[in-house]
This record gives sequence, structure tokens and C-alpha cells, in this order.
Amino acid sequence: MSYQALYRVWRPQKFSELVGQELIARTLKNALMTQQTTHAYLFTGPRGTGKTSAAKIFAKALNCHHQENGEPCNKCDICKAITTGRLNDVIEIDAASNNGVEEIRDIRDKVKYAPTDSDYKVYIIDEVHMLSTGAFNALLKTLEEPPENVVFILATTEPHKIPATIISRTQRFDFKRITAQNILQRMEYILQQKDISYEENALKVISKAAEGGMRDALSILDQVISFGDNGEVTVDNALLVTGSVTQKKLTLYFSQILKQDTAGALETLYAILEEGKDAKRLVEDLINYCRDLLLYQQDPKIIEQNEIELFSDSEFKDFASQISPQTLYQMIDLLNEQQENMRFTSHESIYLEVLTVKLTQVKQKNLNISQEQVSGDHAVIKQLVNQVKELQGQIEKLKQQPNVIQSGNSKKANTKQVGTKSSGKNDKLKINLEQIYTLLNNATRQNLLQLKEAWGDLLNMLNPAQRAMLRSFKPAAASAAGIILVSDFPFICQRAQMDTELKEAVENGLSRLIATAPELIFVPEEKWQKIRQEFYQQRQGEDKTSEQQEIVEQPVIAKDNVTVPLVEEAKKIFGAENIEIKED
Repeated sequence: MSYQALYRVWRPQKFSELVGQELIARTLKNALMTQQTTHAYLFTGPRGTGKTSAAKIFAKALNCHHQENGEPCNKCDICKAITTGRLNDVIEIDAASNNGVEEIRDIRDKVKYAPTDSDYKVYIIDEVHMLSTGAFNALLKTLEEPPENVVFILATTEPHKIPATIISRTQRFDFKRITAQNILQRMEYILQQKDISYEENALKVISKAAEGGMRDALSILDQVISFGDNGEVTVDNALLVTGSVTQKKLTLYFSQILKQDTAGALETLYAILEEGKDAKRLVEDLINYCRDLLLYQQDPKIIEQNEIELFSDSEFKDFASQISPQTLYQMIDLLNEQQENMRFTSHESIYLEVLTVKLTQVKQKNLNISQEQVSGDHAVIKQLVNQVKELQGQIEKLKQQPNVIQSGNSKKANTKQVGTKSSGKNDKLKINLEQIYTLLNNATRQNLLQLKEAWGDLLNMLNPAQRAMLRSFKPAAASAAGIILVSDFPFICQRAQMDTELKEAVENGLSRLIATAPELIFVPEEKWQKIRQEFYQQRQGEDKTSEQQEIVEQPVIAKDNVTVPLVEEAKKIFGAENIEIKED
């Protein structure tokens, strides 16, 4: 058979011909020039990126007596023999079909013999991850200490399957995916050498379909050349061979999705499938379309810098200005989900129909509206912060005033002031005493300490508005089922009690931090003191009928370091650091 595939005819024969692997080529050339080569190498990377080609070039340069700057001459008998695969000292082994212990033992026995025609004996083991565990163990000692004139080059697409003991005995080189621009330039060079006419957009379709593999790109190019009547490379032929969708059809389909025109989008889908387009390729093209929209929204220059084809139609720019990133994220998630599902079915068209309906039902979010909402949220947060600062300033002023609660008139004035303060909006705050008493009966110091330890992390989990509001509260009591939060500002208690989003956010945060979601009870400080005192009095009265009657009837205030049971009970519930004992 006289004809050879393009990827075989145009296989790189020098390091300078390795496309997209300049760093690896430079490192290997410098090692050859300075004679600092090692006994074992590991070449890893996606398929078609030049691993085996680099191994053969390295074997030629290592044995070439006319080496120039680390490059083989490709003219001497050794280079020609290695290029054609006739040199017995360069052994290429496919581990996929020779993965047993016996094959590796055979290598271990023959490696002792000196090379016959060249300076070094080179073993190139391709797809080395396919070796069995026993084969790896048989290779281990030989790989660690081979004879001086033996070099091992291991190549694989799945390095994670290779034992760490093997990897540690090699120099590892990671081959990266070749960029679309490098693939395009290489195809242009080959077609110019073969004197074949081509359309540049056709090469862009091929380079995009190759997904970073030069061998895949040249194989597709070979098919496109054969498909054309006159051997020309056209866009239509490239689209037919790769199964890709034209840009015009993609734009039409996407515009109908954004307009939530389900019927129109389904008709466009059917038209694409009737043309014989590949279903998986269609999903891939839609993902790339959404990705290009995201990049264009961030910075149009990114598209040029990353050599992504910029869409010429004005609709693309309109899409980028109208649709929000959040909507694109939802669409990409749906596309990825269906792409995964389509791997395990033979009814791909059904999944595409369901995908189309789901995409048209995605809730569209206008980019400008979302920005206005964000600015509005910032205004609310700023207003809340200012209110808190103003209230804190008023508290400081009140603290600095002299204590006037000594005369009878002052007491009356103070009583009148408290009555005024508790009127109006504050009367709307309803406090369920039965609920609070139930919580206090079950409250423990351990629950309160656990809550206080998690309080800082809880605040960090809230948004700025919720965080600002919750900072004015402090935990006063806690049980497994509920928490009492006390604030100096009654109107903030009222607002927090009505804020269902705040409650849900706090409960969700606590469920993550302390594995429970207790109910929140917001109580003003002035009412909390009275509620707590009444609770203790009620509990003291109940305890008089119990076995602890004599203990409860002891003096209320502890003098001369005498322990009072009531104080001890309060310390257990609220914590010693929250208890202050005052004499009447």
C-alpha cells in the first residue's frame, strides 16, 4: 500500500518539529548537549501530543554521532534505521498487548547484553499503565539500576495508574494539549507542502474538533481531503466529517432559547439532526458557545488573546450584553448533565429534546437589572450600618450621664420614660413567655458555650445586612431546641423576629456548625432581665414543694463564701461569666 496517513508521513523527526512542546524539547536537547541524560524517563499527556515521537527523536539523538545542538542529523545510518524501525537496539513495546510478567522478565534478561549497532540500547514502552502489578514489580529493580548503556522511556496517557515506586525512579515530562492555533499552523504548512487548496475556516473547524491532539487533527484532515471531489479542504466538508454545526445554526438555536421559543428551538434542533450532525458534538458546540459568551462579557480581548474565533454576527454581542453570567452558569450545568447522560444511551435525540425544553425554561436574568439589585442591596446595608452607629453613639452618651435614679421624682421620670420607650412600634413585638420558660427549663451551659464558640463563624456565613443586624444581639441562653438572643434595641428585636430570611440563614448556618437548627427567640434586654427574674422566682416557688425545700429556703445572697443553690443553678444555665451578684 503506497499511501500513508498524514500523521505517519508528517511525524516529527527533530525536537524543533515537536509542535506545542517547546519546554520539553529544550530540556531534552540541553540534557543531550551537556551529556546529563538519565537512565529512565516518563512521558505523560493526552493522546496525540507527541510522546512517542519525542521518545524516538531522543533515541536518535542519543545514538547519533553527528548530533548538532542536541538534534539528530537524520542522515546517518543509525538515524535512518531508527526512523524506519530497523535498528535492533531501539525496542518499542506496546504494553497494552505485552503486559504480563513473562514479557517484562524477558526484557530484564536481555537488558544485560550490550547494544550491537549503537551506543545505547533504548526501550520505549508505550501505554505503560497497562502493565500488570506483577509486571511492574518485575520491572522495578531493572528500572532502578539498569546497565550503563540502557535507557528506558515510558509513555502513558494515564500516569495515575502507575505505581509511585516506578514514577520515583524516572524523570517525568508532562506533555500538554496543543493549542488550536498551533494545530492550525501545522495543517497550513502540510497543505502548502502538498499543494492542496484549503479554506482557513475549515482548518479552524478541524483544529477545534481535535481537542488538542495533533494526530487527531491530521486524521480528520485526511478524511476531509478524501471526502472532497477535487481534494479541496472546504468548510462544508469539514463540518460534515467532524459532525459540527454551522455558526449560523448555533446562533439561531441560541436566540430561540433566549426568547423562550420552545417550538422554534425544537424545529431548529430537528433540522440540525436531519442534516446528520452528531448529537454529542452539538452539545459540545453549545457549551463552547456559552463559554465564549462568558469570556466576552469579562473582556473581549480575552477572546483574541486565547485565539478563540470571534463571532462576526451582531447577535453574539447582543447576547453577551443581555444575558447574565448566572443564567449562563445554569445553561452550562444543564448541558454538562445531559452530555453525561448521553454517554449511556442510544436515544440521543430524546435527550436533546428534553435539553432544549429545559434550556428554554431557564429563568432569564437581565444583566442590568441584576446590577441595580446589587446596588440596592448595598444601599440597604449602608443604611443599617449607619443606624447601628447612631444607636451606639446614643448609648455612649447615656452612659456618660450621672446616675439620677436616687430621688423619687427621678424614679417617676424614669418610669415615664421607659413607658414611652416601650410604646408605639415596640408593642408589636410579641413575647411568648411559655416558650421562653420551656427553653430555660431545658437550657444548659454546654449548649450556650457551644453556641458562643460558633458565633464568630456564624456571622461570617451571613450576608452583610444580616451580619450587621445579628451583631447587635448576644446569646443569653441555649438548649438543644432553641436559643434566646438579647439586644439593647427593641426595634431591632422586632425587625429580626419578622425577618424570615435571617432566621433561615442562621438556622442553616448553625446546622452546619453545631449539627442542630434550634429555634430563635429575640428578646429586648429590658424585658429579658424581668423575664429571667420571674422565671427564677417561679422556679424557686416550685422547688419549695420538692425534696430541695430546705436548700431553696437558704438566704438568697451568698455571704462569707457560702454557696447559694440558686446562684449555682443560674451558673449552670447561663454560665458563670454571665452572672453578676448584687446585694439589695
